Parts: sequence; C-alpha cells; structure tokens
Amino acid sequence: MKWQNGKSIFAVGTILVMAATTPRLVAAQTRVSIGVTETMETFNPYGDSVSLLYGIWSEITGPFCTYNYDTGEFEGRLAKKWEVKEPNTWVFHLDQAYKFNDGSPVTAADVVHSMNRVLDPESKHKTLASPMLKAEAVDKYTVKLITKKPTAPLLDFVCDRLIVTSKAIYDKYGRDEADRKYMYGGGPYRLVELIPGQRMVIAKRPDHPYAKKNPQAPDEIVYRVMRETEQRITALLNDEIQIGQFIPPHLRKRVEASPNHRVVPADSIEIMFLAMQPKPPFDKKEVRQAVCYAIDRDMIINTLLEGFATRLDGPIGKGQYGYDPNLKPRYEYNPEKAKKLLAQAGYPNGVDVELQTPVGRYTLDKQVTEAIAAMLTSVGIRAKLLTPEWPTLWANVQAGRVPFYYMGRGSVLDPSPPLHQYFRTGVTPRIGYSNPKVDEVLYKEQQEFDPTKRKKYLSRAMSLITEEAPACFLWRHKLLWGMTKKVDYNPRPDAFIFGSDIRSR
Repeated sequence: MKWQNGKSIFAVGTILVMAATTPRLVAAQTRVSIGVTETMETFNPYGDSVSLLYGIWSEITGPFCTYNYDTGEFEGRLAKKWEVKEPNTWVFHLDQAYKFNDGSPVTAADVVHSMNRVLDPESKHKTLASPMLKAEAVDKYTVKLITKKPTAPLLDFVCDRLIVTSKAIYDKYGRDEADRKYMYGGGPYRLVELIPGQRMVIAKRPDHPYAKKNPQAPDEIVYRVMRETEQRITALLNDEIQIGQFIPPHLRKRVEASPNHRVVPADSIEIMFLAMQPKPPFDKKEVRQAVCYAIDRDMIINTLLEGFATRLDGPIGKGQYGYDPNLKPRYEYNPEKAKKLLAQAGYPNGVDVELQTPVGRYTLDKQVTEAIAAMLTSVGIRAKLLTPEWPTLWANVQAGRVPFYYMGRGSVLDPSPPLHQYFRTGVTPRIGYSNPKVDEVLYKEQQEFDPTKRKKYLSRAMSLITEEAPACFLWRHKLLWGMTKKVDYNPRPDAFIFGSDIRSR
C-alpha cells in the first residue's frame, strides 16, 4: 500500500507510510485501512475517553483483560488470572510472556504507574476508574487493585480499558516525550504513527504470544478519520480502505452491489440518548419528560433507520447485564401528554431550546436529530439544531458546557460504569445530574457481589433515572460495516476494533 495525496492503496509487499513530515519505508506483507468516525487528537493514551481509542490503545498495551462475547466471560490477557481477596481488594497475576517493545518485561510496577496516570486529575479516564483508590505491587508479577468501596463490576472498568504503559520510559523521558516518541506497550501491536485528527498506524509484533495465535492478522493497520459517509463509502469501493464503519441503511445497497465488497451487520451495545442538563428549562422534570413523550422512536427506527435499530425503554436493552423488560416508567409516543407537561412546567406557550448533535459520528446522526427537532417543535419545544464539529462538541460535553445534546455511550456491557459516569453526583459534568436517591442505590449496586441482589439495585436505579429523565434513551443501532472481501472480520458489539480479530486473505 502507498499513500497518494492522503489516499491509501491496498497492496501486498513493501509499503510506503507518509509520516507527519518525512516519508519513510516500513516493511510489511499486509495492511488493512479502516475508515472510522471517532477522533484521535492526542498522543497521551490517557488524554481522551473515546471508545475507538480504548480499543486501539488496548491492542498496543495489552489488553489487561478482555470480554469474550461468545462465551459471555471475561478472559485474561496481560492479567492472566485474578481473584477477589476481600471486597475492596482484587489481586491480578500478570502473564510473564508480555514484553514491551524493547524486550523488557511488563511488571506490576508498570501497572501501578499506569493506574496512577489513570487517576491523575488531568486524565480523561479517571471517571471510569472512580471506584479505584490505588494500585500496589505485591511482587514483580502480582498487583493489587484497591477500591474505595467494594466494587462488584470492577472488571468492566479495567478490561479492555486499563492502558498499561512503561514506567521506565516515562521516568527516563517524561510524559510528553514518552507518549509522543516512545509509546511502549506489551500488546500484540505497536504504535507506528499518529497524526492527530487524521490517522493512526499500528504494526503487528509477530513475536508476541497473542499475535502468534492469529498469524493472518494484518501486519499493519491504519485507522483513518473519515466522518463523511460519502467519503467512507467511496474510499471503500475504491479499495482505499478495506473496512468502513457505520454504513447508513439507505446506502447499504450501494456497497452490496459491488462484487468485491459486502455489508456485515453487527448488534451494538452502544446506547443512543438525548441528554438534558438541569438548567432552564430542563431544570423542570416535566420539561424533560415532555421531551421523552414527544419523540416517536418507532417511526424514526422504521423509516430513517430502516429497522436497523432496537428501541430502548430505559438505559439498557436486551442482552445487557441487569436488563429488566418490565422497567417502569415507559415513554410511549404521546405528543398531547408532552404539551400538558410543558404547560405544567410553566411553559404554556412553548419554549425555545438549542439541541446540539454531531455530524457523521453516528449513523445518520444529523438526519435523526432533524426528525427529533421537528417532533419537539410540534409540541412546543422549539428546537434549534446546532451542528458543531465533533472534537469541539465532545470537548464541550466532557466539560459540561452543552445543556441539550444527542450522543451515544459505547461499550455498555454492564450498566454500572455509564450510570455512575453520567448520573451519579459529581462524577462528571457531562450532564451534571444529582439525585441523592439515585446516588444511594448506585452505591449499593456497586458494592453488592450477589448477582440477584445487584440486579435489583440496578433496576431500581434505572427506574429512578428513567422517571427523572435527565436523559431520554432512544435506541441501539444495528451497525452496518462495509468490507472488502479481502478481509474477514466479525465486528464486536462494543465496536472496539482489535487488529487481532481481523484476518487478511
């Protein structure tokens, strides 16, 4: 493959990679380019909380452990096994076969160093690790993760998300140089190149024990930021990329018409929602509930999304841990009730709001929110649609500066992390919601190791959140991936893209 004017051509043999300044040659046999919609804006692996990047960094640095969707169990990788010694203490035993790029072993000291980086005030990962107190090395290959309180869903916090980097490299070069020039990890791939906002290139480490399990995995993988749907589809059909994320339902036939390409559907555990900060007019529960009653989710799913989505009647759906099919309340489409609630809240003549949405980040995000805005306006919630660039919107959401927005929360296997992240007092400012009753139940579910009891707490928390409506939960997309027939890949429900799962023909 070679780069020509920012485009890549798939090939077998020697390939040219264009670096940020000077072109250079990298020997490889196969490379797969993937058109993605998320962002990659920083060399700091702890500097952004983006689902795509968790997956890529996890390939470079581990992963620590991972979830197997076929078996329904967490599996060891860098941490080969673990046990709960007491409710606040988990002990992880590291696989001694994992080595950094320079051949040095990945040790407990590196895990402790990495957890300290996760918990640093500047880290964007600290919200996911909010139950963590500290990490301690027991011996060279054994580490304790100590939580502030008992944390039953700890594996969901650390598996595929705990990025383990080299303490020695950090100590030698300092954070910025270590991240930018010496990103050493213990995973089956290594970082070759990162051009913020454009692309990220990783190369397979053929001597890595996990890479040996899949010798057909690509030697190099390029993740290219391509938010425009037309750009991804055109690049796919021209073989500039071999995998394209999120093909809109109405354009899937264009890909299927190609004899060299196919569309692969995949169920998603990403929840799509409208978030409302408790600022006027959304400080009134009746307004938030009116928003939820005003949206005809079934119509949007059946028309715009052509059935490639599953409706949500609460924070999670079927197949996700703690799902309760009888969760109450349920927001059926009821525009008249929405109007009455709006009047009860003190807005009999309606109210003006601004709804922000990304464009090209999610399947038909702009078109979906245009339909939602029209529905809201019809009941008196006059919604002006704003479409900032995704990096700007995402930064503002994380800083708590967006009162009303459409977004997804990816990788929701166990609902505990996102429920705490978005709805527990003081964890993040993304919504800024605070409710002592919700806090109390969330604390209890996190500390309960009995699955039956814990699911009851989760159900109670989700019922309270649904009733209070700081967010309207909409649907989970059935994601459509465009692929060349030169690769075999079954997308994961969490949309992490592991190079180890791809097979080049």
